[in-house]
Amino acid sequence: MLALPPWFETLQPAPVERLIDAGGPVLVLLGVVAVVVFALAIERWWFYRITWRIARRRLVRRWAARRDHRSWSAHTLRDVWAQELVARLRRPLPWLKLLVALCPLLGLLGTVTGMITVFDSLTLSDTHQARAMADGVARATLPTLTGMAIAVVGLLFISRLEHVIRREDQRLHDRLAKALEDDHA
Repeated sequence: MLALPPWFETLQPAPVERLIDAGGPVLVLLGVVAVVVFALAIERWWFYRITWRIARRRLVRRWAARRDHRSWSAHTLRDVWAQELVARLRRPLPWLKLLVALCPLLGLLGTVTGMITVFDSLTLSDTHQARAMADGVARATLPTLTGMAIAVVGLLFISRLEHVIRREDQRLHDRLAKALEDDHA
């Protein structure tokens, strides 16, 4: 059997166990959604910083290398190429919006299930202590707070990504038009 290092045994209790204890299994699900949202955000940042710029340069060179720039079909082809490239930048946006919209709902689900647990434990116990109820309510509202925090950060990222997409769409069209002007100059 694999022996665990001594420092690993000192980590008691495990972070996932503490999450489940603090806010229930819905908090773990919110953690998974948060990881996916932030992974998509990092991937989009990487795509924008590296892949997008290379693809944009290739497209401008491809457009400039064409002989026909003035016909209707050439303009249509240029627009189709630009739309395809911008669509690659926009690709994960619907998934991000879905996950961000899901976060407050999952938080509410965690709160409702937590409140049911609190009221159930209060009815089973003979002592109706206000302190136990306050602790249970605090634990029950933790998923809502977490869901709202993830949603706010996600909305900020979505807003920024939409701004970048609009700006880069305009820049791409401007560079394609400039490539045409430079070619005819």
